[in-house]
Amino acid sequence: MNIAAALLLLVVQSRVITLDEALKTAEAGQPQLRQAPANSDAAEARAQQSFAPLLPEVKTIGLIERTTGNRNSKPTRPLIVVPASTWQAWDFFNFGVAASQTVWDSGQTWNRWRAAKEKVEAQRQTEQLTKLEVVLLVRTTYFSAWAQKEMVAVGRSALANQERHLGQIAGFVEVGTRPQIDLAQAKSDRANAKLMLIDAESAYASAKAALNQAMGVTGSIDYEVAEERLLAVPGEDGATAPLVEQALGARPDLGGLHHQVNAQLLGLKAIRGAYFPTLTASAVASEVGTDLGQMAWNVGGLLTLTWPLFQGFLTVGQEREARASLAALGAAGDLIVQQIWSSVEQAQVAVQAAKERLVAAEEAATAAGERLRLAEGRYEIGVGNAIELGDAQLGFTAGEAQQVQAAYNLASARARLLAALGRP
Repeated sequence: MNIAAALLLLVVQSRVITLDEALKTAEAGQPQLRQAPANSDAAEARAQQSFAPLLPEVKTIGLIERTTGNRNSKPTRPLIVVPASTWQAWDFFNFGVAASQTVWDSGQTWNRWRAAKEKVEAQRQTEQLTKLEVVLLVRTTYFSAWAQKEMVAVGRSALANQERHLGQIAGFVEVGTRPQIDLAQAKSDRANAKLMLIDAESAYASAKAALNQAMGVTGSIDYEVAEERLLAVPGEDGATAPLVEQALGARPDLGGLHHQVNAQLLGLKAIRGAYFPTLTASAVASEVGTDLGQMAWNVGGLLTLTWPLFQGFLTVGQEREARASLAALGAAGDLIVQQIWSSVEQAQVAVQAAKERLVAAEEAATAAGERLRLAEGRYEIGVGNAIELGDAQLGFTAGEAQQVQAAYNLASARARLLAALGRP
């Protein structure tokens, strides 16, 4: 590898990604965050289509026909002289403009358009919900990667200590102040520390691959994650009810359901309008004739009243379906409220537990460090043994791992609480 390539590799490997950068990367390229706005645009386009019947329809007419003019008499008119049939044909031209407009349809078209607009707003809320879900995913996978990175540091520290212990014990065994079994124990401890480090490095790589997927990135994992924490969520130590009230006002899934209910109510109004007549006005202006040089113009207008008296209970069935869908949406709303209560309570409890576990883990790590220091001192003066020293090292490593796990639990619990509250 040449010097330039080595420097480039060093720069890439030393690149550090912060949580804010990870979130911005996801916002720019995460497939779900690209798909959700497209679905909203599609809903907006459908609303535009539903508005079209409210406007006049204007079209041009062009007809060129060549036909024979044969005719026959009716049986009741035997005195009419019918000319003989012939293959002679004539040209016929008809050019014009026609316009039609629904004057009144008992609000069917109007309410369908309003329902479509409510569906657009519901889809916009779904878009916000998708963003919340992606933000939560990025945060939790980022914190997981950070925790695995810390576990790599713990593994390296443990291996370094075991290497130091091995060198120390090897010297004691060589001069005959310690038995050979101590050296075997030290080698076993060092091998276990190596395995722990290998597992930690593998888990860190896997966590970064998961983070890439959460961000919508298909590139390399040759980067490091920065140490990040989430600040305390306002109200996390207080009562649950105020937090739930905040969530009920901010959660996009509940807001989207409200728009769906409004859309269903408007759709029901549109269906009921089918029980009443529809009035349509139309007008046409045309030029007709058999010779393009001698065309005759005509204008005309028409009012059409349509009232379907019986359609096989079609409208009745549609109304029943709409009412049933409305009842289902009401039940879905109750379910969402229950889920909001549950998610907020669970996240708040998880935050409290994680904070307490972090304090306990820090105390345990401090005690384990003191135990290791004493064990190392006892071994140096010949009072302790290799098993005691190894156990103390394992306890110290476990204490550091518990501290990392507790910090991860607190960060991820706060991320879930933010999501439960509807906050990005």
